[in-house]
Amino acid sequence: MITPGYIDDRKPLEYKAFIDFIYGKLFGDKGYIGKNLFQRLFVDGIQLITKLKSNMKGALMSVSDRLLLRKRAIIETVNDELKNIAQVEHSIHRYFDRFIINLL
Repeated sequence: MITPGYIDDRKPLEYKAFIDFIYGKLFGDKGYIGKNLFQRLFVDGIQLITKLKSNMKGALMSVSDRLLLRKRAIIETVNDELKNIAQVEHSIHRYFDRFIINLL
């Protein structure tokens, strides 16, 4: 699901109708870490896999999960490069004047 820039990416994970379409493992960045979210997804059979923050205790992670988490970082880097090459930059304009200035 693609969310607008002003909506938290974790918001759709609160809806039971959205969770019904997800199964298996869900990979995210450090911003997804939260005990409540982890437990809610785990009950529904979804394993949330993220990197740990520097002040967190280490947790056991399988080698395959570690490799997939590294692949996620590579995919994000490639997507960023493609956006730079194609000069596709998304910005939210709150005022029409700023939209025109950015357009010029």
